[in-house]
Amino acid sequence: MQQIFTSRMASILTLLGVAIGLGNVWRFPYMMGRYGGSAFLIVYLLFTLFFAFPALMAELTLGRRSGKGTVDAFRMTWGKTWGTILGYLLLVVITVAGAYYAVVVGNVLYTAGFSTGIGFTPESAAMYGAYLSNGWMQYGITVVLILASIYVIDRGLVNGIERISKIFMPLFFVALFYMIARAWMVPGALDKCIEFLQPKWGLLHAPELFAALGQAFFSVGLGGTFVVVYAGFLRKDENIPKVALATGLGDAGASLLFSLFLIPSMLVLGIPMDSGPSLIFDTFPKLFYQMPGGRFVGSLFLLSISIVAFLSLVAAYQVPFTSIQSEHPGIERRKILWMIGGVQVILALPCVLFPQIIGTLDLVFGSGMQVLGSALCILGLTWGLKRSEVFQDMMKVREPRTIHRLIYLWLQWIIPLALLAVLVNYIIDVAS
Repeated sequence: MQQIFTSRMASILTLLGVAIGLGNVWRFPYMMGRYGGSAFLIVYLLFTLFFAFPALMAELTLGRRSGKGTVDAFRMTWGKTWGTILGYLLLVVITVAGAYYAVVVGNVLYTAGFSTGIGFTPESAAMYGAYLSNGWMQYGITVVLILASIYVIDRGLVNGIERISKIFMPLFFVALFYMIARAWMVPGALDKCIEFLQPKWGLLHAPELFAALGQAFFSVGLGGTFVVVYAGFLRKDENIPKVALATGLGDAGASLLFSLFLIPSMLVLGIPMDSGPSLIFDTFPKLFYQMPGGRFVGSLFLLSISIVAFLSLVAAYQVPFTSIQSEHPGIERRKILWMIGGVQVILALPCVLFPQIIGTLDLVFGSGMQVLGSALCILGLTWGLKRSEVFQDMMKVREPRTIHRLIYLWLQWIIPLALLAVLVNYIIDVAS
């Protein structure tokens, strides 16, 4: 019997657990600092509404229509041969990405534990750095996280993924609002934040616009994998536009809330916002030992992002599990889980011992392949299926109106072209 979410709220909270991850924490704030501040924020929100939201609807539609994972979804739209090839290619991509992501989540969890147990001070910085660079210690944490993720999947949709999402996601947002209130109580923080949020449109050029567009796609978890698999758990009568809109706005809201906490704190303490990927492991410790009450607030912040990052990690393993189980129903489910866990444990080892490769892997298997996977997913849906079927599945309309036809054309032409532009810009950035 196919598993389904127990309610719309459960499906939205679970999808938010997939979408909200480390990209919302370190990627979005430093991109705001690097690419034009609040002007970047406004453009990002518009791109989320007009580009990421329709793309999310498309992936949800295809995933629910299939209900059997990535390989079946691509086979349904691209044909048996090409669909199988593309589906398994994306499973390889998500498998590699899941391995290095587990290492990063483990590093964040260690950072949260260090902040809670010892605290960040100028004196403890050397100890923190030594343990962070201790490959075998970090590998142990990573293995525990992998096994915990496999355990959650083994518990099933309702008792595993849905249950922890319904508990952790509301707590995450409550903690976030508390941290914003504490940050704004720092003298001068509110004034700095108001000044920063005044858009400087002259700072926006083509690179900033491409960065905002890429972040909008990247942030909600598009890629033909996560969303496609989790959409298979939606009820057949679920309203896809409402689920997509709630997920997209919730994810954008999380990015905004993180920024409302980090930006005033960093600006008032004179900490640069454009530090890039080192934000969590370099900038955050400096921020928290300078902030009044920083040990408690910092620990709460790091524990919160550890939780949402863990939910994203669970999703990374749910993708191959659901797909393999559907493709090979004769294999016992726990054998598939142990196989996935074993592969992840092996692949994570070089990422721990040689952490410098994580950046390269993320460029290839993260940002680049994620954009490509989403483009292929949307092209398959709009060109590989009958238009009437898409209208019925996505919008529940038999006689489409003008607005429905415009949305379809937007999905069929504009969204793939936008994804292609992001991919080309990404390749140019890597090459340069």
